[in-house]
Amino acid sequence: MKKQAGLMLMIILALTVVLSACGSKSDNGANNANTGGNAGTASPDASEAPASKLKIGMATDVGGVNDKSFNQSAWEALKKVTADTGAETKYLESKGDADMEPNLKAFVSEKYDLTWGIGFLFTDAMTKVATENPDSKFALIDAAVELPNVESVAFAENEGSFLVGVVAGLTTKTNKIGFVGGMEIPVIKKFEAGFKAGIEAVNPEAAKALKINYVGDFSKPDLGKQAAATMYDAGVDIIFHASGASGNGVFNEAKSRKDAGKDVWVIGVDKDQSLEFGDEITLTSMMKGVEAAVYKVSTDLINGNWKGGQVVTLGLKDNGVGLPETSTKNVPADVLAKVEEFKQKIISGEITVPTE
Repeated sequence: MKKQAGLMLMIILALTVVLSACGSKSDNGANNANTGGNAGTASPDASEAPASKLKIGMATDVGGVNDKSFNQSAWEALKKVTADTGAETKYLESKGDADMEPNLKAFVSEKYDLTWGIGFLFTDAMTKVATENPDSKFALIDAAVELPNVESVAFAENEGSFLVGVVAGLTTKTNKIGFVGGMEIPVIKKFEAGFKAGIEAVNPEAAKALKINYVGDFSKPDLGKQAAATMYDAGVDIIFHASGASGNGVFNEAKSRKDAGKDVWVIGVDKDQSLEFGDEITLTSMMKGVEAAVYKVSTDLINGNWKGGQVVTLGLKDNGVGLPETSTKNVPADVLAKVEEFKQKIISGEITVPTE
């Protein structure tokens, strides 16, 4: 958890610098905070702050709020906002694309002061709802909607994925590595492209044999488990997943193999997933500062510093992506030294990591 807190602080500092440089008229919308009833499938633990407090809502991606990944990170940020400021926070779960627009509209109708959409799949719904409600404020993770009432935060997933590709390429014993993606959309293709480039930089043979499987969903652990089983059966010993809750199945399959004496690993995504699934199967994780970004933008609103119309992309130079400190448990020091070497080359511009 120490690393999680450290990364969160670094992201907050990076966002502060970037957003202050952009400059924009602020409006905290404090007078819009009214007590509203729950809409859709609201969280059971939604805050019950007084009506005088600001209200911040969050619509999840299809993986659900307990996806052990970026939806969960975002909700943890909002729970921290409530704990630190007393602001009311609530989430609505999107079971599919059809829920996204109604969930955003539900928060608007309840006069929420800021409404988050978590994930690339919200791009169209956010564009439509924000355009139709220019006096409401919105924020978006993993995509860009360039409207004056939307603040967008994206990440250079390809850069962080390059580094875990280096780890995989130098750690594999079979020279067979796998990548399990959720949906084949631009943000996940960035994970794939960076991962393959990192493997290729240190182990071209393994990069050529990289096995890729898009399960087509972020909320189906059974599909992730099936994909992992197929890869492990084919001799793959390391799988990097970027598949939300579907990736839980990858971990479950790895655990069953590990329990049977097989030497297999999973590389986690978004959060330090070793904290959830254990060090015995988690080689490392490609962390994104979703929690810190959601906390920073939300507290900016509360403090009267919210800036709409901004699109911020956080990469290695901003500490927006990277590996957790727990990597030292399973990744040898010489491999981590090589990771740091490549990290500095990416930051300096010596290496440009592909996005597709």
